Amino acid sequence: MPVEIGFLGPPGRWREALAIYLERRLLIVFAMGFASGLPLALSGATLAIWLTEAGVGLTAIGLFAAVGTPYSVKFLWAPLIDRVPVPLLTPLLGRRRSWMVLIQLMLMAAIAVLGFTRPQEAPLVTAFCALLVAFLSASQDVVIDAYRIEILTPEQQGAGAAATQAGYRMGMIASGAGALFLVHGGLDWSLVYAVMAVLLVAGLVVALRAPEPEAEAEASPSAAGFGSRLKNMVADPFAEFFARNGVQTALLILVFILLYKLGDAFAGVMANPFYVRIGFSLGEIAAVSKVFGIVATLVGVLLGGVVVARYGVLWSLFGCGILQMLSNLMFAAQAAIGPDVGFLMLTIGIENLTGGMGSAAFVAYLSLLCNTAYTGTQYALFSSFMAVGRTWLSASSGWFADQTDWVTFFILSTAIALPGLVMAIWMVKRLPMAAQSGRETAGA
Repeated sequence: MPVEIGFLGPPGRWREALAIYLERRLLIVFAMGFASGLPLALSGATLAIWLTEAGVGLTAIGLFAAVGTPYSVKFLWAPLIDRVPVPLLTPLLGRRRSWMVLIQLMLMAAIAVLGFTRPQEAPLVTAFCALLVAFLSASQDVVIDAYRIEILTPEQQGAGAAATQAGYRMGMIASGAGALFLVHGGLDWSLVYAVMAVLLVAGLVVALRAPEPEAEAEASPSAAGFGSRLKNMVADPFAEFFARNGVQTALLILVFILLYKLGDAFAGVMANPFYVRIGFSLGEIAAVSKVFGIVATLVGVLLGGVVVARYGVLWSLFGCGILQMLSNLMFAAQAAIGPDVGFLMLTIGIENLTGGMGSAAFVAYLSLLCNTAYTGTQYALFSSFMAVGRTWLSASSGWFADQTDWVTFFILSTAIALPGLVMAIWMVKRLPMAAQSGRETAGA
């Protein structure tokens, strides 16, 4: 089921297609993507650099990736966010926006507290605070993803995937490059994290001014008994997905979601420590890995939308997945060449371009899998399986990096991406997108 967003055709069609990104709802999706992406690096990549500078070992840094566990299991509490109103706030803002405001306020406080911990003296305290940030960030993702899917039409989901990924990467760059530039300029890590907390005000303002999606009325739990409400909140979203696809096919879809980004995540956990260890300065890392990469990422996201429109979701996942996998070999080449800034620009350019393409196709795929009657819970289930690869399955990457040289490590990360691509071939040949999509059954 291709996501037709009109990118292909004569110049007039190109202008018309690009104009969709200026629509108010797409701009809201972009801004919410920024708020969603900002906290991730603060408990992940940026935190890894902080830990490296503090003298924490690579194996421990790799284990710190496990603090991202909430991203993997957020489907457990997603039904509450999907269905339960927030006292006082929901009557004023609606269910989606009230949850956004509440979570963002708590997230701002948690990020600020994390910055005042001392990982070299009390690493467990730092880990606990990072875990809290990840929990609140994952909870924010549940409501933002549900909001995006509900506020956009099926025809806008491809553009919405590109817009949210562009905003998401901007948020990661702000908490990645922005944080590194501030540290490089002499600011203490605690103040840097405080600045990042303040940046979330942007998401708070958007949440207060954005419209409530029309699907809001359908998402309210019925006035039936507790057992019926519990079944409606927790069991029905999962039962609908398995009933629509069949148990065997549904399980294969979940395994595919788990594996698709694994190779990328395995390399990504060690990327920043790799830059530091081979001799790049924090300024060089920020300028090339974060700032220069934004252009390649945005181009990749938009190009991913074009590929989805031209070839459909499944073929796009396969083609972009191949490019995403091969980009890991650039890191192996970088390890062999050493701290050459020019080659780092090529490495980061290719990695961000292909990563943006793969992410746009993947988000469009996950969005179309959802039945809008259970948007938050089902999308949380899908994205949680994706996050398992980024957290638990990639947590061993530090140990592998300790046991091998960098060239071998990144070649290994390339090979780890192969199972996901093999499953993509199976899906393209035997599982049409229309058979998986929940948009028809959702009444969209």
